[in-house]
Amino acid sequence: MSAQSQIDILDETSDETQELLTVIIAGQRFGIPILQIQDVLGEQSITKIPLAPPEVAGSLNLRGRIVTAIDVRKRLDIDDQGKGNSSEKTMGVVVEYGHELYNLIIDRVGDVLKLKNDTFENNPATLDAVWRDISMGIHRLDGELLVILDVPKLLDSVNA
Repeated sequence: MSAQSQIDILDETSDETQELLTVIIAGQRFGIPILQIQDVLGEQSITKIPLAPPEVAGSLNLRGRIVTAIDVRKRLDIDDQGKGNSSEKTMGVVVEYGHELYNLIIDRVGDVLKLKNDTFENNPATLDAVWRDISMGIHRLDGELLVILDVPKLLDSVNA
């Protein structure tokens, strides 16, 4: 089944679809539910936080609010070697959780997809355990898996 046939334009109020922002990290496509997203940012100046866990890249000021920056690559245990040149730009997806803002640092933003709920599947048994812990499930697109990030679980695992 082609990705286009899975992405039918349906009524905006339909409970039969899920709207996701796709993000790319180390060549893998992930989906974040659109309703959890506050903002999308280009590369930002981040201030390091002493003694923070490795996944916490630091903090930044976004329109007067302090935002904790989370390096999703490190949380997913993805080696930076795949990133190529260290001067490559990154992007950020700002989400709100527990009345706090977090900037999820990713490689780049993809498209907004509206996928039918009947194409959603539980995590496959072969999915890496680290990824499985923070994934809601997957959608199969043409030749690739779209792993749906569970933002609360991702942030809870960093704060634990």
